[in-house]
Amino acid sequence: MKAIILAAGIGSRLGNPRPKPLTQLSNGEMIMERQVTALQQIISVDDILVVVGFKKDLIMEEFSELTYIFNNVYDRTNTSKSLLKALKKVRTHDVIWLNGDVVFDPQVLTRVINCETSCMAVNMASVGDEEVKYTVAADGAINAVSKTVNHALGESVGVNKIIAGDISLFIRMLDRCENDDYFERGIEHAIDEGFKIYPVDVSDILCIEVDFTADLEQANRELGKA
Repeated sequence: MKAIILAAGIGSRLGNPRPKPLTQLSNGEMIMERQVTALQQIISVDDILVVVGFKKDLIMEEFSELTYIFNNVYDRTNTSKSLLKALKKVRTHDVIWLNGDVVFDPQVLTRVINCETSCMAVNMASVGDEEVKYTVAADGAINAVSKTVNHALGESVGVNKIIAGDISLFIRMLDRCENDDYFERGIEHAIDEGFKIYPVDVSDILCIEVDFTADLEQANRELGKA
């Protein structure tokens, strides 16, 4: 098992001059610090890859033990191209990948890992206008995932797994994406080619993607309850 953290973006919506994964939480942890700690409970630190771009040196100095992939066009590309760069390095392994701004309980990783198929952690209790949403087909597999899905069942929360047998197809579909596409567009392309990815419900535990100040405040409130 390998893990990929997508941490190349500028993250301007939060209004923080530092990379968003370095945002400090109310418990004193940085977002990415919390992620790495959780990942190290299930895999070796040597199996964690981080895609960096914006102010990459700040992240690399904080987490010098991790392996890095540089997206040199981070300012002109989106998560589809960052993920593509990383997946090309781990073609023969099951891979967990996550956005570098997700605050989650370690149980999220447990549920995702225990799923035998490629899967996507979802929150079925919330469907925000600005969030990536999904619907499923009759067999329970996701058949649409984007910000514009109609009659959505819930939201993708930024923690996902792809099994090794699906990676070659997914790489080809990410390569087909436009530079400004999120990786979810690659998932949709792959679904059109027969790819099966299933939702894993984590609605009952902490898993919040921090896009805006209100998200950070919510994450801190949830951490305060723990």
